[in-house]
Amino acid sequence: MRSIPAPAVRFLRSFSRDSWYRGFILVLTFLCYTTYHLSRKPISIVKSELHHNCSSSGPRNHSNSTTWCDWKPFDQANYKELFGALDNAFLVAYAIGMFISGIFGERLPIRYYLSGGMVLSGLFTALFGLGFYWNIHELWYFVLVQILNGLVQTTGWPSVVSCVGNWFGKGKRGFIMGIWNSHTSVGNILGSLIAGVWVSKAWGLSFIVPGIIIACMGVICFLFIIEYPEDVDCSPPQHHTGSEEKDLDGGLSIGDGSLNVSSNSQENIIDVAESVKEPTEEREAISFLAALRIPGVLEFSFCLLFAKLVSYTFLFWLPLYIMNVAHFSPQKAGDISTLFDVGGIIGGITAGLVSDYSGGRGTTCCVMLILAAPMLFIYNSVGHSGLGITIVMLLICGALVNGPYALITTAVSADLGTHESLKGNAKALSTVTAIIDGTGSIGAALGPLLAGLISSSSWTNVFYMLITADILACLLLSRVVYKEMRGWCGRYTRKRGFKEF
Repeated sequence: MRSIPAPAVRFLRSFSRDSWYRGFILVLTFLCYTTYHLSRKPISIVKSELHHNCSSSGPRNHSNSTTWCDWKPFDQANYKELFGALDNAFLVAYAIGMFISGIFGERLPIRYYLSGGMVLSGLFTALFGLGFYWNIHELWYFVLVQILNGLVQTTGWPSVVSCVGNWFGKGKRGFIMGIWNSHTSVGNILGSLIAGVWVSKAWGLSFIVPGIIIACMGVICFLFIIEYPEDVDCSPPQHHTGSEEKDLDGGLSIGDGSLNVSSNSQENIIDVAESVKEPTEEREAISFLAALRIPGVLEFSFCLLFAKLVSYTFLFWLPLYIMNVAHFSPQKAGDISTLFDVGGIIGGITAGLVSDYSGGRGTTCCVMLILAAPMLFIYNSVGHSGLGITIVMLLICGALVNGPYALITTAVSADLGTHESLKGNAKALSTVTAIIDGTGSIGAALGPLLAGLISSSSWTNVFYMLITADILACLLLSRVVYKEMRGWCGRYTRKRGFKEF
């Protein structure tokens, strides 16, 4: 038999069928959640256009002369509070809906749940932009659309994390999900750039175009998403390493596909093997209270509350902050704000890689949170003294703020959703993810609201609030960090004791 001469073909054939399917699912879910964030970002870009600096605007060619500068009802002195109300309408609805979404996500097919949510998200995103063409100036309309959009957007995160968790084991989960989680930052960047194209011309298109994009992606998701590897005759992943999955009665450990028995009965092997091979249709969804009892769920949930408070304050207010402090145009402020998300990509990948190598998810998050606090202070103090400093500080702050947030919402959620106490039942993934992200979303709702209220006195006070939130997030992980450090010390002691013996 002749060898294949083309090196590229030999490279492609070196990957197994399972690898191709896993890569496909990773790319598809990446694109799905990219469009979720792409459709959330326009509001932060359009804020600066809804309330414009009229004294420097000059005449504009809108057909309605009453809206040549500001867009009612955001033309009043309390416009920041009104913007905060818009942000909160979305985020409070998102936080409440997330706890419910995880329960539905465990019991409905991901293909229908995810694709339906994406189409509805596209509809409500476009409806906000249509307010420009329909000449709507009622606050209740924009608030209502934000509430409905916040509810349907909760279909995304539990579904994509659950799907990826079903396909990928724990071995390189932090690194893989760190790269995969860059969809958040990529979506923010694309949303900023797309919205920026029309923000000063016809801001309605800044919402309508992203709405069309996410709806189209929802159709693609419906046609191609695969929930479980077994559905296409692929092998399921190994969710636990040998050191983690030790039977309390004795000596069973599972790692890298092998079984090691130290002393106890053969029944343990049979029980675990059956749970690992349990077919998809026999899995039962875990209850909400049972998910709360999984070790680490509460600590990481409340840590994410404060971490997400910081991240979403930047998401919704950074372009306006840059425009006010650095005096850039709305489009330029939006473009520069994307550097924060570029830093977030770097931070998410770094956090995943370090946590995989060290085995300490909590410690990795804690270290990044500790470093983030002084960096936020420095950015507010000297971050706008020059373009070069602005770029560097935005990249560093984005990495340190979004790194822990990305790690908790991806690898940590997947780890806890496939915890060894669940005995191989991965049906907890969606519920655990929803609990963690739902709690975090409470912080995401509080952050922009507090920023809107506090910024009227001083932007510096907003940064003090963000620094305090980072410190609290770090303190909430102290018990997890202590346990991880004890584990490292124990392994080091056993290793030295073995060598001395």
